[in-house]
Amino acid sequence: MLDKEHPMKPSILLTDGLSENGQAILRAAGQVDDRSGIPADELLGTIAQYDALIVRGRTKVTAEVLEAGTRLKVVGRAGVGVDNIDLAAARARGVIVVNAPQATTISVAEHTLALMLALARRIPAADRSMKAGEWAKKRLIGSELYGKTLGIIGTGRIGGAVAQRAAAFRMKVIGYDPYLIEEQIRQNGAVPVSLDELYARADYISLHIPLSEQTRGLIDAAAIARMKPGVRLICTARGGVIEEDALLEALESGQVAGAGLDVFAQEPPGATPLVAHPNVVAAPHIGAQTREAQARTAEDIANEVLRALRGEELRWKIV
Repeated sequence: MLDKEHPMKPSILLTDGLSENGQAILRAAGQVDDRSGIPADELLGTIAQYDALIVRGRTKVTAEVLEAGTRLKVVGRAGVGVDNIDLAAARARGVIVVNAPQATTISVAEHTLALMLALARRIPAADRSMKAGEWAKKRLIGSELYGKTLGIIGTGRIGGAVAQRAAAFRMKVIGYDPYLIEEQIRQNGAVPVSLDELYARADYISLHIPLSEQTRGLIDAAAIARMKPGVRLICTARGGVIEEDALLEALESGQVAGAGLDVFAQEPPGATPLVAHPNVVAAPHIGAQTREAQARTAEDIANEVLRALRGEELRWKIV
């Protein structure tokens, strides 16, 4: 940690970029190297020079990286999900891991509603037809969100923000979260139900859960079979939570009427049959890609990493 009486500037590595406001905070306290896009082998060869590492989702902070980082005191994830960081290895080596879980909430929640509206009103198809010189008004029949039931799996910070916005559309919001008590789910804007009841009742299902061993493949063929026929799925959480082959099959059969996907098991996924499906609205993991969210994220993670280096109390310590 930094000696407060005889401070030495820490060396901080950025591998996936960071907004300028965050970099300015870091530069005021340390030596910052921005090596955005650094390959994995180069990261292994250089990490020993640094006291802190700040990443996004691209960089994989493996056990090998942590072992090579002999000076490493803290890894900061500029965002929410930490599934690209080997938490067990970090814990074993005494490396602190922090994230910035609050900064992107509004942007991801708004993006979730945007995907729902795009599916309901067939906006991508309408745009494509107009750009092709068509006037396809009669065949672009959509549906309203009003009165539909939205099932939210994961009713924490982001799920709660989605529930609040869905209520403005007069949707009926139900929620499932095994880590929250019923009163917390209600406070976050959803009526608590079991997962089976959510599957049976929801016209739309939105996923707001991390990727873990418990959640990987949660939405598989068996789960989809229990859903209301014609359901629409939205995922702005993490790729891997949905079994993509099972989803494609359900889209082909009509069991799932549409899907709004911002995340994929393999990123980038390429022009897969799922991405190309006419009833899928696909986006390249842009839920947090707003100017406002990026500025908040940069400020939050910069300050949290510096807190860790100074040995101060942390707001968002993972390990």
